[in-house]
Amino acid sequence: MTTPPRRAYGGVSADDRRAQRRARLLVAALELFTARGYQQTKIVDLCTLAGVSTRNFYEEFPAKERVLLTLHDRINAEALRRVGGRLTEVEGAGTATRVRVLIDTFIAGITADPRLPRLNYVEAVGVSTDLDRQHQEWVRRWADFIESEARLAATRGDAPDRDYRLTAYAVVGAITGLLREWQAHDPPLDTAAIAEEIRGLVLAAITRPAVPVEP
Repeated sequence: MTTPPRRAYGGVSADDRRAQRRARLLVAALELFTARGYQQTKIVDLCTLAGVSTRNFYEEFPAKERVLLTLHDRINAEALRRVGGRLTEVEGAGTATRVRVLIDTFIAGITADPRLPRLNYVEAVGVSTDLDRQHQEWVRRWADFIESEARLAATRGDAPDRDYRLTAYAVVGAITGLLREWQAHDPPLDTAAIAEEIRGLVLAAITRPAVPVEP
């Protein structure tokens, strides 16, 4: 038996209307989670701002936490996509140039909207086991990314040939800490200064000599 197509209203299909409602809910959530705080925001508040019913909300998300998970994942995925795309444009460049492009692209994107680091590094922290698990997964993915850049620098002779795993995690932690500090100030700290600090940190971490392990 063939399922009949959903009716369109005003030239907009049912699927498109649902996608628009979902998008409005995510926009409303980003605004309220970062203005009022995740814990202080109620589902009815999201629905009011998005202009949808609570029934529409539960058609899209099983709970408020799922909205936060979706936003957190989307922010990280977009940042990684943007950085990866820019690095392909400077594929043959030296390590210092690649680090500059990597950090400048990431910082420019994540600080263009102050709500993004607020949600990513403050509101999404310590909410639930699922959020903690997703956060750790993104830490791992970013560490993989940094480690691959360090390994590339080593193959070019710009850095020593050593294990960069802990270095990568340390870099991700330092960047997270600086961005948390950045968003906590009103007005925020100078983004150029933040980017410069991170560039120096990453280059120093990658190019420092390997420390021999004492027996």
